[in-house]
Amino acid sequence: MVCGQPTPPLYCIGPLLADRGDDDGEHECLKWLDLQPRGSVVYLCFGSEGVFSCDQLKEIAKGLEMSGHRFLWVVRSPPNKEDWSLLLPSGFLDRTKDKGIVVKNWAPQVNLLSHESVGGFVTHCGWNSVLEATRAGVPMVAWPLYAEQKVNKIVMVEEMKMALTMEVSEDGKVAAVEVGRRGGGLGS
Repeated sequence: MVCGQPTPPLYCIGPLLADRGDDDGEHECLKWLDLQPRGSVVYLCFGSEGVFSCDQLKEIAKGLEMSGHRFLWVVRSPPNKEDWSLLLPSGFLDRTKDKGIVVKNWAPQVNLLSHESVGGFVTHCGWNSVLEATRAGVPMVAWPLYAEQKVNKIVMVEEMKMALTMEVSEDGKVAAVEVGRRGGGLGS
């Protein structure tokens, strides 16, 4: 009771997620997805704060290339804003241009996850990303980076059994072979 008045009933509503994002469908990656077979693309995104070392970016790139699967990868530049040519293996973008697309810094995630060509999502396990992928019915590979993401991964993988886990070595890195095995295995 507050000031002698009974507390009104409270109703939990949510989560509330938009059917589509704010992007009007003009983003280059959506046009690329339109050309891909249904369920064939693995989408990799690690949130607005997910930044990897150059070595880890190169391992991810090697794994994607080794897998031979289609991919859409959102890469955030490291804080020191290195030249893109130094972030990925030499020739990677040319060798994978028929199988994948790399988007710098941002992509319309809600629209991507609800696109019929996306068959899997390698995620940092941020709660918004988990909810968006769950709503879209997209299988996930959990690769938490920091904060509550590690707890979210445990819930997703062990309790709800709605994601696979990305195996991380003792030094905190994921090898190219693991990226190819887990990430590449989601798309058809």
